[in-house]
Amino acid sequence: MNRFTPVILASIGLAWILLYSTSAFATDVDRSYVVGVKIRAGGRFDNVRRCVATSKDTPGGPAADISAFVEFPVGDGKALQVDLPIMRPILFAVAFDMLQFEPSATLKFSDADGGNVDWVLGPTLGVSLHYGPDYHSDLDGRHFFAIGPIIGGYFGLDFPRPGKSFNFELGLTPYVIPLFGVNDSANHKGIVVGGLLDASFRLAPANY
Repeated sequence: MNRFTPVILASIGLAWILLYSTSAFATDVDRSYVVGVKIRAGGRFDNVRRCVATSKDTPGGPAADISAFVEFPVGDGKALQVDLPIMRPILFAVAFDMLQFEPSATLKFSDADGGNVDWVLGPTLGVSLHYGPDYHSDLDGRHFFAIGPIIGGYFGLDFPRPGKSFNFELGLTPYVIPLFGVNDSANHKGIVVGGLLDASFRLAPANY
């Protein structure tokens, strides 16, 4: 266990409390809230951070994560989904003494017309937190902090199962992240441009 492991675990614990409180509020307001797990894979151009899956001086590389989410309705055909990354923050903290933590929220609009497939789309906003080397360095190179907003969108297909508590959604999340060093003598700054294919396993416990 390194110095970032307790920070990451505490952050995830606090975020889980937030998710639980949000879902509890949604339960009181509307019994149609959803929780689930999202498996994500894709790639990115990144001229700031070192990618652990590529060699030094390579700006970017593959990206993958497993996250948990809660989603609750905010109006007719609209829902707010709060997404909490789990796999990458823990893996980077334990294996590489690095921090990459990128929670986000998506406002989702859906046609939900009762058919076999519903389209879903909407804007995504979040925050990217980084501690680690830049892409010109080895993995054990000088670490620095960086932060930036996540600006993106979501385009998906939902496969409803009327009367069932579980369904599946497949989507694409393109995004842009301007990153800026914090208390960084080298004044790192740059941009991340990427996309993720999202497979969401959605459970509606209120429907049991």
